[in-house]
Amino acid sequence: MKAKTIDLRSDTVTRPTVAMRAAMTEADLGDDVYGEDPTVNRLEELAAHMIGTEAAIFATSGTQSNLLALLSHCERGDEYIVGQLAHTYRYEGGGAAIFGSIQPQPLDFAADGTLDLEKAAEVIKPDNFHFAHTRLFCLENTQAGRALPLGYLSRAGEFVHKHHLKMHLDGARVFNAAIKLSVPVQEITHHFDSVSVCLSKGLGAPVGSVLCSTSETIKKARRWRKVLGGGMRQAGVLAAAGIYALKNNVKRLEEDHRNAALLAEGLSGIEGLNVEYSDAQTNMVFIEPPKAQAAVLPAYLSRRDILITGGKRVRLVTHLDVDRDDITLAIRAFKDFFAAGESLK
Repeated sequence: MKAKTIDLRSDTVTRPTVAMRAAMTEADLGDDVYGEDPTVNRLEELAAHMIGTEAAIFATSGTQSNLLALLSHCERGDEYIVGQLAHTYRYEGGGAAIFGSIQPQPLDFAADGTLDLEKAAEVIKPDNFHFAHTRLFCLENTQAGRALPLGYLSRAGEFVHKHHLKMHLDGARVFNAAIKLSVPVQEITHHFDSVSVCLSKGLGAPVGSVLCSTSETIKKARRWRKVLGGGMRQAGVLAAAGIYALKNNVKRLEEDHRNAALLAEGLSGIEGLNVEYSDAQTNMVFIEPPKAQAAVLPAYLSRRDILITGGKRVRLVTHLDVDRDDITLAIRAFKDFFAAGESLK
């Protein structure tokens, strides 16, 4: 029997559980483009209720969900303020510029994953025809696995109100943030005009995200989803997995956080390995191996049935397919690698 693969590359690698697959098989179906898929409709109602908005729309991915928000809040020639390393700027193929002619104004993240509000104020463009119209302020929670401080979110809400901006949250892992801070998710989301929530990361669904906002914004987003080719037909098969995820897999994120802390603790004693794990971290641990070891570490671990990404700074992510025993095995494999030293260079 083949050994279990311990995949620490991302929480997007999760597989639907038997119970989730059963829910998908039993889903009531209709044509969602006509608004007639009852399971999609239930997912959108559930997501809106949980996030605290008037409405929601089921999207194929977090990238599409974020793009729907940008296109719905902004017009051609408008601008959004965003983190230099934010997913909505760096990792979504320039979709806002390609499809919406929306200009990004990136800023560096602070160490805690926030954007400096004074610096953000400085880059808001004057109301002058020489400039793009600054319309939207985007945050990410969690950011590199860090839950943003609640006090900061309150100040950000005041900031956008003062400057007459809208505020969007890339909340791909917003439930991780809520669990980490021990607050209802609406304590985070009520500050925002729109929130994107990923169902296929820690929540364990195979596909999809939801964009939650006002009815007016979601109406715009529904048209943009059609334009982007995101209209799905009997999508209830996928929406059922999302419903299951929201009903069953939020509370269990605590386990992922405990496993990440255990992983960080186990790796921190390895000489030569720099481990990054702050008090605000949720399900991610970052490591920096020495250059010589970094080049061969992924292949070594792969032979031990442990998957990680390569590079100078490596992200290790815990999720529902990684349990406490897997963490123990992973720590042992890392220790064995570094104990071998020169022989692996």
